[in-house]
Amino acid sequence: MRPIEGIFDSRDYPDLLIGLKDPDDAAVWRLDAERGLVVTTDFFTPVVDDPYDYGSIAAANSLSDVYAMGGQPFLALNVAALPVELPIEVNAEILRGGAEKAREAGVVIAGGHTIKDKEPKYGLVVIGFVHPEKMLTKGGLRPGDALVLTKPLGFGVTTTALKQEKAAAEDVAEVVEWMKQLNRKAGALAVEFDLRGGTDVTGFSLLGHAAEVAAASDVGLHFSAEKIPFVSCARKYAGMGTFPGGAADNRMYYGPQVRLAAGIDEEMEMLLFDPQTSGGLLLGVPPEKLAAFLRRARQLKQPAWTVGEAVPGEGIDVLGS
Repeated sequence: MRPIEGIFDSRDYPDLLIGLKDPDDAAVWRLDAERGLVVTTDFFTPVVDDPYDYGSIAAANSLSDVYAMGGQPFLALNVAALPVELPIEVNAEILRGGAEKAREAGVVIAGGHTIKDKEPKYGLVVIGFVHPEKMLTKGGLRPGDALVLTKPLGFGVTTTALKQEKAAAEDVAEVVEWMKQLNRKAGALAVEFDLRGGTDVTGFSLLGHAAEVAAASDVGLHFSAEKIPFVSCARKYAGMGTFPGGAADNRMYYGPQVRLAAGIDEEMEMLLFDPQTSGGLLLGVPPEKLAAFLRRARQLKQPAWTVGEAVPGEGIDVLGS
């Protein structure tokens, strides 16, 4: 169901480069030949207990959509729903965490809107710039492109274990550290190497977002299961079954587009459908640029794993060892 479909005709908005027809990470409005305005918003309920970390993660997640378009964010607004029952210090820490993460990104939070609600919700409206001819889009992959992932997987299964009071403190700390990391350097790398295809890996999981990329780019994707990185505790919590409900939803919706090798067990399958919060970028890197891209990533201390390739065809194949 698409309730606003047909209300806005893309032909009436020639400067809206991305938004009405494209399943991309943010809207893009052309200002002139060299500048496009990237606009996005995201917010969610807490995924961790510490309010400062929650605010920081939510801000990093919101900023990620601009980086996923090859853009540079510069301005943001808070979007918050906060319970009056929470101590004022808790609410303040959520906002401080978001503000300091935005400042780290070179972004100013210039205001926002807050309402009362029973459960905390926090995120950002983010605005950035991108060159209209150099955007990173889900439809930009070509056969032969290497698939490079910039953060490991396993965030959802671990944070759900935390909610169920089953997670070890050191495991939570590992995942929080990853979720708080900006995709700033990964996005800058994509721009430096003039990449055209990519997305960020968030709530629809690696395979869900990959399925969107495959469809938009009219290619098939091959993933090598043994090359896909996971946080150190992911398999442990997968064995405990602490997947969020979204993992099953992702498998149900995107599963028909995915073909799994015979040796891939259900735990691995569910980890590949595990929703991520503030996950990394999934980038298509032309083969002739791959070695230099990975070398530059090492120089910048930006993690990067080559996890597969784009091929002629359709759908997704997850290959075993």
